[in-house]
Amino acid sequence: MPLNLPNILTWLRILLIPLVVAVYYFPDSWWLSQERNIAAALMFSVAAVTDWLDGYLARVLKQTSAFGAFLDPVADKLMVAAALIVLVQLHRVDALIALIIIGREITISALREWMASIGARGSVAVSKLGKIKTAAQMLAIVLLLWNAPLWGIDIHQWGVWLIWIAAIFTLWSMVYYLRCALTEAIRRGQS
Repeated sequence: MPLNLPNILTWLRILLIPLVVAVYYFPDSWWLSQERNIAAALMFSVAAVTDWLDGYLARVLKQTSAFGAFLDPVADKLMVAAALIVLVQLHRVDALIALIIIGREITISALREWMASIGARGSVAVSKLGKIKTAAQMLAIVLLLWNAPLWGIDIHQWGVWLIWIAAIFTLWSMVYYLRCALTEAIRRGQS
């Protein structure tokens, strides 16, 4: 495992996951409700920024590695799944939304593994659609963790709208990836 800045940022993201969750399990006497929300939202924001930054730095610094390519999506999926489970428990996200988003992540991960096994991993490479989905999802989760008005803006409602938009992009991108993979598998005679 190469220890470089991009991988350190990915490990930081992984370490932030239990902290975001733990905030909601500290005794009530330790935190006011909104203090918990702010802490979780800020930690998740830092984790989301490292998601973008580690990939960017790996490319710019030419520090890409097979381990980093493996660890980065695992960290992303753990981060999103943990936050969604917390948000479902807090009644801020519908379980259906969490099921759609987490189910898609598992499906696409399995699809990428299968495509890699037939030598066609590039046919399910991250697309612009997937990046839009990720941006909407990350922002929605931050807003739903924050869950309080800010400068007169109903942050919770914006988070709800964005998580639904993210769910729609989630399904759309899943269909896109599945179609790309099926086309490639048929072309290779692997279906």
